[in-house]
Amino acid sequence: MLVVLRMLSILLLLFNGIGALYGSFKFITDPSGASLGMTLSLLEHSPFINYLIPGIILLIANGILSFVVIALILFKTNFYSLAIIAEGCILFGWITIQVIMLRTVASLHIILWTFAVLLILSGVVLNRKLFL
Repeated sequence: MLVVLRMLSILLLLFNGIGALYGSFKFITDPSGASLGMTLSLLEHSPFINYLIPGIILLIANGILSFVVIALILFKTNFYSLAIIAEGCILFGWITIQVIMLRTVASLHIILWTFAVLLILSGVVLNRKLFL
C-alpha cells in the first residue's frame, strides 16, 4: 500500500509540477497572459497588474517544489510524507486564492482541488504508516 500511495503522490506531483512549469513559463515570458488565452481583465480583483508575479509564484510554489517533493519521495527521506501534505496544502491554497481573485471556477480548478486533497490524504496515510 505504501508503494501505491508513493506512486500516486509522484504522479499527482508530476502533473502539478509540469503544468506549473508550463504555465509559469508562459506567464513570465508573456505577462499579458495572451499566450495562455487569458486577458488582463481577469486580474481586476487581484493586486496584480499582469501575470509576471503570479507566474513567478507558480514556478516556485507548484513547479519547483513539486519536483523537490518528488525527490524527497524517491530518496525516502524521513519527512517525505509531511512534504507531500505541505505541497497538497500549497496547491489547495493556490487554487483557492486563484478562484477568489479571478471570481470564477473552471473545471481545471476542480481537478486541481481534487489532486490537492488526494496529496494531503496520501501524505497523512503515509505519515501514519511510517510512524506506527
